[in-house]
Formats: sequence, C-alpha cells, structure tokens
Amino acid sequence: MKFAHFLTLTATVALLGAARAELVFKDDSGQDVRLKAPARRIVTLAPHATELLYAAGAGDRLVGTVEYSDYPPAAKKVPRVGSYDRFDLEAISALRPDLIIAWESGNPAAQVAKLRALGLTVYSTQPNRLEDVAGQIERYGRLAGSVAAADAAAAQFRQRLERLRRTHAGKPPVRVFYQIWINPLMTVGGPQIISDAIRLCGGENVFGHLPQMAPTVSVEAVLAADPEAIVATGMGDARPDWLNDWNKWPRMTAVKRGNLFHINPDLMQRHTPRILDGAEQLCADLEIARGRRPAK
Repeated sequence: MKFAHFLTLTATVALLGAARAELVFKDDSGQDVRLKAPARRIVTLAPHATELLYAAGAGDRLVGTVEYSDYPPAAKKVPRVGSYDRFDLEAISALRPDLIIAWESGNPAAQVAKLRALGLTVYSTQPNRLEDVAGQIERYGRLAGSVAAADAAAAQFRQRLERLRRTHAGKPPVRVFYQIWINPLMTVGGPQIISDAIRLCGGENVFGHLPQMAPTVSVEAVLAADPEAIVATGMGDARPDWLNDWNKWPRMTAVKRGNLFHINPDLMQRHTPRILDGAEQLCADLEIARGRRPAK
C-alpha cells in the first residue's frame, strides 16, 4: 500500500507540474512566445487582430486596442491605446496585459521592440494568405484558452474558402489593378493577402511581381499594364470619386469596358473571416469583366 501511495503521489505531483508548465508558441516573426497560462488580459495593435480575437471566442479577454477596431460592435467599447502606426506605450503598460498581439508589417518595429524591452509579452502576426486566417483564429484560441470556439470558427472559414475555390477554379484569367489610394497611387504587391484573393477569383494582379506589401506606382505604369479591371477601395463603403479619374484614359481596357469596381476596404483589407465576403464580391466583379469581353 505504501508503494501504491507513493506512485499516486508521484503522479499527482507530475500532473500539477504539467499544469504549471509554460505555454510556448512560435509567432510569425519566428520568436518563441511564453505564457504561464492562457492570456486573460490582451491588447491588440491592429483592427484585424481585434476582429480575429472575437472570431476565436476570446473577445472578453480584450482590455485595449487601437483606432478603427470597430468590428464586431462590442469592440467599439474597448479602451484605445493609439493607432496601429503610433501607440501609447504608457497606456498599454497601464492596462497590465499578459499578452500583446502585434502586426508585423503594420506596427512600427521600434515601438514593438520597446514593448518587449519593458518586459511585456508580444505575439507578432502576419497572415499573408487566405488560409492563414484560419490558422490565426486557431492560434488566438490557444493563446487565450478558447480552443473549442476557435477551432469551430476556423473550420467554418476553411469550408467556405474551399467552396469559393471550387466555384472559381479554371476561370479565364482577368488582369487586375487593385487600387488602395489615389495620392500617392498605391496598390498591393505579391506577398499581400489581397493578391491571394485575386488569384482565388481567377485574377492576375498586374503588380503581383512587386515584393512590397503596398507599393506606390505611377499612372504611367498602370497604363502600361493595361488592366482589364480596376478594383478600388478607399476609406469606406462609398465608392471613391477618384475611381472615376481613370475615365481620362478611355483606351485602357478597364475603362473601355466599364470595369471600374469598388469594394469596402473593411472586407478586403482586414485579415479576418470577413475577407471572404470581400472575395465573393471581387469574384463577382471579375465575372462581370469576363462577361464584357467582345465576342470572338
């Protein structure tokens, strides 16, 4: 009996030790991130990170975020710590977060480094492909201890993505210029998740060969590329007036065929489940462009 009691005690101690073991995650920058337990006080430094946290079933762990974190509606009530490109280090520290979720290509690297120097735990994210959104949701669930909800949301995203992929596979390619802004004239490069959405719809990003996330281009370069469709976002759900500026060049194929389209940037430019809403609209727009091709 004494030996049996010893085995039971040893097993109990081992289980307690495992329960107290650190949780170790590798973030998208390749750094190991260590937590003593699933995070309960989280600060997000990008609107898409906020949305992903809610999608993972962990919105109640959010204690601070940045401007434009407006979805879902509950996120509007969360205290602000600045903007994604300039946040308040003191305000973040005062919230006593046990985890900060940063955006690798969007947040200033120097400020993120200062957060780490203050001893704060930072998890850096960079989803560049549509499939990455599902993986991000799963990781957020593990970071925050909402695994079941996160896994269910990730599975739903993957199923919807696969349906879209099957629907648009093999479609004739459409050359696309995706315009983020007018001054400076900005587009998306090859690594950007929007380029992946364009490919999903059977499109070809005319600036997909560029390595930058959001390169600046010239009007002359766009004219030389002669896209069959121009898709613009802008600042909100309203079609930007500057999209019509392309009508100055009536010989460009996109203008000639009336293929000037607008999509709400919140749907296309956030790495969240709603990007599939944007992708559906994008695919529909490119299908319109195919339908406007002259009969052979």
